Amino acid sequence: MHKGSCLCGAVKIEVTGDLPEADACHCNQCRKQSGHYWASADLPTSAVTISGAEHIRWYQSSEKVRRGFCETCGSFLFWDPVMHPDKIAIAMGCFDQPTGTKIWSHIFVADKGDYYEIEPDVLQRDQ
Repeated sequence: MHKGSCLCGAVKIEVTGDLPEADACHCNQCRKQSGHYWASADLPTSAVTISGAEHIRWYQSSEKVRRGFCETCGSFLFWDPVMHPDKIAIAMGCFDQPTGTKIWSHIFVADKGDYYEIEPDVLQRDQ
């Protein structure tokens, strides 16, 4: 079991089982919304329990994806592929330590910021 929350604690998340390895997305949308790059774990929705869902607001960032954040503190928590209701990506930063996982890949590295480097031994994809 892994637990996490938004900054103010209005939204709480519990995940049954181990967290999978995470992806880091460097696309312009993720960088602008998160303030850096977005690191998340893709999980089956059946493994996720959310308390305080009434405090989540959704931003439809494209036809295929909506992004969830806490209405009170603004924490960016979810990346939800609306065409795949059986999975959801959850921000790694919301989980209490230890997570027992790591980042296994970086995506959209062609869009990454110029002020940081990506560790060379981790998989990188332009898209």
